[in-house]
Amino acid sequence: MTTTAELAGFAESVEYDGLPAEVREALKKRVLDAVGIAVAAVDAGPTEQVLETVTELASEGPCRLWGTDRSASPVGAAMYNTALVRYLDFMDSFLAPGETPHPSDNVAAVLAVAEAADRSGAELLASVGTAYEVQGELAWNAPVRDRGWDHVTHTVISAAVGAGHARGLDREALRNAVGIAGTAHNALRVTRTGGINEWKGVASANAARNAVYSVVLADHGMEGPVDLFEGQKGWKQVVAGPFEVDLDPECGRVSDTMTKRYVAETYAQSAVEGIIELATEHDVPPEQVERVGLETFAGAALIIGGGEGDRYEVTTKAQADHSLPYMLAAALLDREMTADSYAPERIRREDVQSLLRTVEVEEDPALTERFEDGLMPARIEVELADGSVHRVEKEAFEGHPTRPLSWDAVEQKFDRLTGDRYDDARREAIVATVRELESHDVAELVTLLD
Repeated sequence: MTTTAELAGFAESVEYDGLPAEVREALKKRVLDAVGIAVAAVDAGPTEQVLETVTELASEGPCRLWGTDRSASPVGAAMYNTALVRYLDFMDSFLAPGETPHPSDNVAAVLAVAEAADRSGAELLASVGTAYEVQGELAWNAPVRDRGWDHVTHTVISAAVGAGHARGLDREALRNAVGIAGTAHNALRVTRTGGINEWKGVASANAARNAVYSVVLADHGMEGPVDLFEGQKGWKQVVAGPFEVDLDPECGRVSDTMTKRYVAETYAQSAVEGIIELATEHDVPPEQVERVGLETFAGAALIIGGGEGDRYEVTTKAQADHSLPYMLAAALLDREMTADSYAPERIRREDVQSLLRTVEVEEDPALTERFEDGLMPARIEVELADGSVHRVEKEAFEGHPTRPLSWDAVEQKFDRLTGDRYDDARREAIVATVRELESHDVAELVTLLD
């Protein structure tokens, strides 16, 4: 039976020295990827709104607000820094059959608590690994999407476990923290259905904030519902249904996490890679395209293909990065998919607005089966005005767990994301610090993120 005691006991068992070398390497990649994405989101409108909110409520504290000269409490830093990691929709994803959360949503929350507690880099990695393991196990065994809950309902629990580990809570305090977080902070799926707005990119920051607040409350003696999962009207009965987790102190679930190659929703990655390859190889003239057909798996068709709302009326970034028609049209036109693909002027241009309406998305049950077996398939067909047809099929994309990015590839992504803000020396210092994080303190990394 999954209980708060099981989660707390698991957290107590995780130590850096017990993590296999490949897990340590994967966790460092996750940290560097999260930091690079966060830096690229500094000055984005919604993240600035979060920054102003956080600093209005508490303008000082022990934690750096990344990309600024300001500081805040661990709670405020978790909110703002997680918003940076999440906002561009370039974060990592955990691929489970019924749920696809973003474990990097945990990184900034855990890092803020570790910074305030003056932890070492090795201790940080163990805490991040703890959060990734809990997030992955909940996603795999207790999906909540089809029951009307948003995936950040998992995040508030995983971030509480990771942050509690970083703060050094004992078993009973951590049980209370998880009980508070999981009882009080469940999020509705309406965040990602219908007419999507900017809250989509900030919901996980709110979950991270609530997780850290729950940890601090518990550390000061606040009791919580420690029968969160199994209790009457508890999480299993109301939120997820019955489930069991199998938490591994070696934290191997991080290896099931994918890294995005393109600035696009997770389920669009193979399709975007495929249409860029097709358009480039055949030099497809966009003005001659009559139809773009995509056969995909059920989750993609549901979430970004139109099953949860109109994906053809696209006027904002929040709508564009959750619209397969927009992403495929923009990728075919530009032969790339970067943050610039979501600039307001790009979204409004007639070429993409016209082309996206030629995109047809259908679920293929066979592709759904392949997705549930761990792949991310996509089959694309582009018909031109002269009657010619070009086709491409993908099983996965570069960055998928079956084709993981190398350290050099993650570093190149970091350099692309941070080149406009940091000079070569600063970027090299951040990369070197993360590469050997076990030899540094958390403070040494955070001071580089101004």
